[in-house]
Amino acid sequence: MEMANDAPPPFEDDRTVCVVSVKGLKENWQRWSNEHQEHQKHNPFSSDGQPVCTQPLLGQNGYGRPQEGSLTQRRGQDAQSHIGREVQELCLVIREMGGGHGEEGQPVVEFGQLFERYVTISNKLVGILLRARKQGLVQFEGEMLWQGQDDHVVITLLQ
Repeated sequence: MEMANDAPPPFEDDRTVCVVSVKGLKENWQRWSNEHQEHQKHNPFSSDGQPVCTQPLLGQNGYGRPQEGSLTQRRGQDAQSHIGREVQELCLVIREMGGGHGEEGQPVVEFGQLFERYVTISNKLVGILLRARKQGLVQFEGEMLWQGQDDHVVITLLQ
């Protein structure tokens, strides 16, 4: 009669042979648990006591900003870059379409015409127009533009 080994028999699969021990499972679980506890210390939404992270307080530099070097910061930068390209494309379309010229010779276009042309390019025209106005690139009357009712609002390209 043979004595049993400390290791269980291997689990055979079509692709691999894997030997699993209780000790290895326990070590993996403990490592995951330690990493999770450390992560939760830095999670402001965790109920595991007070977070130990040093988040800036209201009024301090960096408040409301993602942590330097984080994926959140990277995604924000990528989004900012993408929106910047969309605004540039919008200005180019207005410049190309600008049938009339404003008081100082800037290209102008009516919202309805721009909407009809731009709808095939992007479904975010109004949001991009608001961003371009915030950056001082375009000017138009009103807070928001609505298809149909604001079709005759004139949009002026400032730069």
